[in-house]
Amino acid sequence: TVGPTLGSDSIRSGLRAGIIGAVLVLIFMLVYYRFLGIAADMALSVALLLVFAGVITFRSTLTLPGIAGIVLTIGMAVDGNILIYERMKEELRSGKTQLAALDAGFRKALTTILDSNLTTLIAAAILFYFGSGPIRGFAVTLSIGIISSVFCNVLVTRVILQFLLDVSRKKALGSN
Repeated sequence: TVGPTLGSDSIRSGLRAGIIGAVLVLIFMLVYYRFLGIAADMALSVALLLVFAGVITFRSTLTLPGIAGIVLTIGMAVDGNILIYERMKEELRSGKTQLAALDAGFRKALTTILDSNLTTLIAAAILFYFGSGPIRGFAVTLSIGIISSVFCNVLVTRVILQFLLDVSRKKALGSN
């Protein structure tokens, strides 16, 4: 049992740690993936907005386990982007155009993204079914996060990359 002041301090510390972690992940993606990092950061931001929208919709209270679910979501969303980007790099190295690499990268990473997120979703469902209180809260937050991150990996990231690729191609054509 934790008093209200200590519980409030723990939530504040957990939120601060989550924000710091998210900012470091955003910076890492920008530094390591540059152009692609912009798309990853935008998609991650959308995923986090969807998670918070889901938490609000389900009228969930933000607890430490819930914050842990959100932090895990950040890692899984970034992992999906990394899988896609590494596949795209392989395709570019094999001589494909940027557009062809984009298509192949998403196609080849899709199964891995779905498999890894589906197994985590199953684990979250088991935690929800057998757990109680904070464990159920973690499972709910994690489930919302998984669904949001898959949506963002598969659709949002692709739309953003397609847009950025189109803009860069138009700039290149306009400068000639």
